Amino acid sequence: MSLYFRPLVQTDPSRPRDAHLLAGGWGWFAQVERLERGRPAEVMPARELPASVLEALCAPRPALAGLTLDRPRVMGILNVTPDSFSDGGRHAGIEAALAHGKAMVAAGADIIDIGGESTRPGARAVPPGEEISRIEPVVRALAACCPVPISIDTRKAAVARAALAAGAGMVNDVSALGFDRQLPGVVARSGVPVCLMHARGRPETMQEDPRYEDVLLDVHDALAARIAAAEAAGIERARLIVDPGIGFGKTLEHNLALLRGIALFHTLGCPILLGASRKRFIGSLSGEPLPARRLPGSLAVALAAIAKGVQIVRVHDVAETRAAVTLWQAVTGGAPAAGSAAGGQRPRGGNEGR
Repeated sequence: MSLYFRPLVQTDPSRPRDAHLLAGGWGWFAQVERLERGRPAEVMPARELPASVLEALCAPRPALAGLTLDRPRVMGILNVTPDSFSDGGRHAGIEAALAHGKAMVAAGADIIDIGGESTRPGARAVPPGEEISRIEPVVRALAACCPVPISIDTRKAAVARAALAAGAGMVNDVSALGFDRQLPGVVARSGVPVCLMHARGRPETMQEDPRYEDVLLDVHDALAARIAAAEAAGIERARLIVDPGIGFGKTLEHNLALLRGIALFHTLGCPILLGASRKRFIGSLSGEPLPARRLPGSLAVALAAIAKGVQIVRVHDVAETRAAVTLWQAVTGGAPAAGSAAGGQRPRGGNEGR
């Protein structure tokens, strides 16, 4: 039986001498939860961990697209689709998309993630040519004027090639390189980072009665398998990011189990990205049916994840998230406060799926 170890992450400035720094970031841990399928969880001292697990948990994560991961990073969502679950159509034109992208950078976005295909439940697949026509001019325009990395949210090799040629510096794939057989090779040759997201099924059917034996452990194992596949395709682990895929083939209970146990994914040795902004489970728990009004819940989930060492949060509301993260840093001491010498923050200007 496989054993799993979830670090019990803390951010208090009073760190015990025997505590270990998590992934070179802002959290630390002195204990872990030992997990095994079919058996109760047990808490044990971190000093009893196998050396390989401790190394995976403690090794500083390499910089991605020029961004260090020693403090929380905010990825701004820019959907240039007519049918995304939260803001479909608002930024579909080049002028509207460019304006929104610039505004997110001014508000503190560290990365802009551009998507031209909705992957909400029931969404239809978009032909590559149509997806390229949506994203290519936006990627090119933003890459020419914005001093932050541009990520392309796609599962298709042709779209990724077009975006990378236009100036994108990262790929974010909801299928974890499992949809298009040519995409792993495109990423391997490009040298850019790639985010491997877990999803059960495809958008058309993923929310039709999703089931797991143990969702936290099942998603961990699935991501470990996708990491191995990416490495076999020639993509170094230093370029990999993992995302548990909140809302992609998961019920409300599945989403909560993943969020509660998200620190387990640090044992994979990769940075963690979380995309929970405005999603349906937030509306279900908060009683807010309108995605655009789910900001309070989105902020609560983002900060809870950051407190467990999650390095990147993918959000719609950049200004509000940046402010919340800055205050969280200042109050908890969980990371350098904005404007401090250690923080190195630059000055700021004035339904499920995607």
